[in-house]
Amino acid sequence: MLDAFRADRRAIEGLPIRLVIALVIGVASLSVMMNMLTGIQGLSTTELDVRPDPEVIGPEEQTLELTVVGADGSAIADATVLVKSGSATLDGVAKGTTGEDGTVRISVTPSLRANQDEGTLIAAVKPPAGSGYVDRRGNTKVLVVRS
Repeated sequence: MLDAFRADRRAIEGLPIRLVIALVIGVASLSVMMNMLTGIQGLSTTELDVRPDPEVIGPEEQTLELTVVGADGSAIADATVLVKSGSATLDGVAKGTTGEDGTVRISVTPSLRANQDEGTLIAAVKPPAGSGYVDRRGNTKVLVVRS
């Protein structure tokens, strides 16, 4: 019985050793060729962030200037910015689209519940279509503080 195992030249049951070696070399060669190709940006994405100004507001009508920036700090045009209720409340969702300078001005009227001294508003970004940008991480929140 042990002689049958010693005489077996197959690496994986049912596959000859030469086929397994060819498969391993082929996969290694393919990975080297893929790494040699430059300029292929199809799979890369850049995370966006929102920089609100001011970051701290009161519970009355305010105009926020929101700047959408990429990972390197460059301004992103044509991104849609949504401002939603966090622990502070809004009457709906406020939205706007960034201009060439990457900024948008959005008017909000946040409110705080009784016995609530502070809350937050959440800014979300929908990147321009076909741009390679994403907004998966949380953005800077706007703090609403009762005076």
